[in-house]
Amino acid sequence: MKQLRLRRFYTCWWSVGLFILFLILPGLSFSLPPIERTTLQNGLRLIVSEDHSLPFVTFQLIIDGGSRLDLPDKGGLSYMTARGLLHGTTRHTAQQMSQTLDFLGASLSSSSSTDYTSVGLRVLKKDLIQGFNLFMETVTQPVFPEDEFRREIQRTLGAIKSEEEDPGNLSEKEFTKALFGATPYGHPVIGTEESLARLTRNDLTSFHDAYIRPNNAVLVIVGDVTPDEIKKSLIPRLESWINRTVSQPSLEQSPASGAKILTKDRAITQANIVLGNVGSKRNNPDFFAMVVMNYILGGGGFSSRLFTEIRAKRGFAYSVHSAFDFKKYTGSFSISLQTKNASAREAISIVLDEIKKMQTEPVTDKELEGARKYLTGSFPLRLDTQAKLAGFLAQVEFYGLGVDYADNYASRILAVTKEDVQRVATKYLRPDNYILVVVGNLKEAGFGE
Repeated sequence: MKQLRLRRFYTCWWSVGLFILFLILPGLSFSLPPIERTTLQNGLRLIVSEDHSLPFVTFQLIIDGGSRLDLPDKGGLSYMTARGLLHGTTRHTAQQMSQTLDFLGASLSSSSSTDYTSVGLRVLKKDLIQGFNLFMETVTQPVFPEDEFRREIQRTLGAIKSEEEDPGNLSEKEFTKALFGATPYGHPVIGTEESLARLTRNDLTSFHDAYIRPNNAVLVIVGDVTPDEIKKSLIPRLESWINRTVSQPSLEQSPASGAKILTKDRAITQANIVLGNVGSKRNNPDFFAMVVMNYILGGGGFSSRLFTEIRAKRGFAYSVHSAFDFKKYTGSFSISLQTKNASAREAISIVLDEIKKMQTEPVTDKELEGARKYLTGSFPLRLDTQAKLAGFLAQVEFYGLGVDYADNYASRILAVTKEDVQRVATKYLRPDNYILVVVGNLKEAGFGE
């Protein structure tokens, strides 16, 4: 969580550098390497992209089993299951796995998000089979040892406590909880102190048996490997992975009715503010117009309207940022900033004014052109390593974005008009029905009694 917030914090500095680069080099070209897609007999969707520039192979597995599928009152289940995949298999202990990976110079990772659980492997071509076998053991034969499970619980409880002490993390968590309420998207991915106390090792094994199945997954392989090698050496093992019918409940979220303000009193000098509303699912046809609109409003770093009004003109905040968090079902839109307690109310008023302006006034030619150049120019940088490409291809498949998504990305961004920007601002931004979270010295910020 802290790393995520730091990345957001420095987005404006990173984006301004890229913006200058793409003004200088507007003709950057991009071509996605050849990709082969197939569905195996057990239902696993397999995507392969050859890249022989480096002697490495990268695997990225995405399983439709994120925290939205946690059992009621057992938040953190998918997270603990993902962590537990690395704690040993029927053939190797966690220590033996670690030693083998070190010897191979390979990396094996697992994680969970709201929508999916993922497992990744990077291994040298010469160690492909040994690395792949350990990868498959991790996915299909975990044992979730009780002692490792208990240690992971304690580590996670420590992380939760640390987040509670960080006002920025706290404001984001309270925003999510208020926005999604008791729905599956409403609880933290890592769970809470109360929910972790209810988890057992058997819960992890049950979650694994129910959701970590080939017909519920996408596997991407990128790197120094040929289709013949995959067909001969990897597919037989992949097809031995047993499938099972998987239940996938739907999740839709209605917009909030009327503004809702939540406050947390803390003896700090800066008010941490998050304001936003229910957003959109990832495969929304309006995605491209929403991305352009958000860039102009607050996602474009130094060039954004929010940065100009709140930071540049008034010096209220070091950083202000807006973002859509797209999910499989219903995501969110939020604006985050830190400002002195005394300027909190005025900063919030400016945010709401800028949202309304996006809805009532067309953006300028300069704003639209700047957003288009940045978004199309930065796109290749999202795919410039094996790991980035593997993750991108897995998500495109997982969210059903279409086989031509990458090829058409630039043209669809360039096709966004001023009218599109104003339309999606009116449709997806809700300056009258929002959630506002303020963590700070409430009396100084004007939210006290």
